[in-house]
Amino acid sequence: MSDTTAWDTYARRKPGGRREKNAKGETTWFNWTQYPDHGPGIEVLGAKAGASALELGCGTAGNLAHVATLGHRAVGVDVSPVQLKAARERWGDLPGLELHQRGALDFMSETADRFDAVYSVFGAIWFTDPDQMLPAIRQALKPGGVLAFSQRPPVEGCYGCQASYINQADDPNPLVVKRWDHAPDAWTAMLGQHGFQTPIAVEIAPPEGWKTGTLLVRALAPTP
Repeated sequence: MSDTTAWDTYARRKPGGRREKNAKGETTWFNWTQYPDHGPGIEVLGAKAGASALELGCGTAGNLAHVATLGHRAVGVDVSPVQLKAARERWGDLPGLELHQRGALDFMSETADRFDAVYSVFGAIWFTDPDQMLPAIRQALKPGGVLAFSQRPPVEGCYGCQASYINQADDPNPLVVKRWDHAPDAWTAMLGQHGFQTPIAVEIAPPEGWKTGTLLVRALAPTP
């Protein structure tokens, strides 16, 4: 079963996309966590005026739309045509927004562009072997550019390649995709090994009444 099938199935199981407005009444916003109106925002990317940002696994492009509305070049890639169709229907007219149906590694290997920031929110970085993903991101970043990504923290003792299950409505057998779970110190060590500078990995506590936090990782591409 292809990843496209799995992620198309995921998209159909979670229809609707982002709310029309957040708690502040904003029509676009950036959210790193799985909870609405919670956690840090786009400031994590440190993007200056006119910056370029690449989102790996952009889904329906809610975060990417916010990047574009701030005047940045916002490039998103996703393998799922269902996700991208929803993204284009809602955000396709935004200046500076570009959407590509490609795998993250394929896109980065093919483009000559270099970005001020590369990021992923519960996206492709979580679902790709870091030993393949991190060198590709380093190549795609400008010197000193920001890498940032978020995902669920690992279950204690369950590290490395794990299985994620995507249920199909009419099939008792779920689709399976691989994800890579690591503790914060393991992520910072790997980032250092791949040449990234000042790596930081922290767990954002969940809102009151919830148990699962969000792992947020950030590092800089090396400078000459």
